[in-house]
Amino acid sequence: MFEIHTKHCQIVKDALQGKRTFDEETLASLEVLDERLKRLKKLDKLFNNVDFSAAVKKLLFEKDTVGSL
Repeated sequence: MFEIHTKHCQIVKDALQGKRTFDEETLASLEVLDERLKRLKKLDKLFNNVDFSAAVKKLLFEKDTVGSL
């Protein structure tokens, strides 16, 4: 069970480090992690200051930019 939860983090980490290509699986993992963070923030204001790194935010921005074309 724990492996399932860390898989998305590992996929994004590997993409950021250049160990894998930025592909559909990476995009899907970003989506999952983004949604989980949003749910945490709704759950408790304690999580409001938790955020992604600048590199991940850039990937999310690029994903949204490409998706809107």
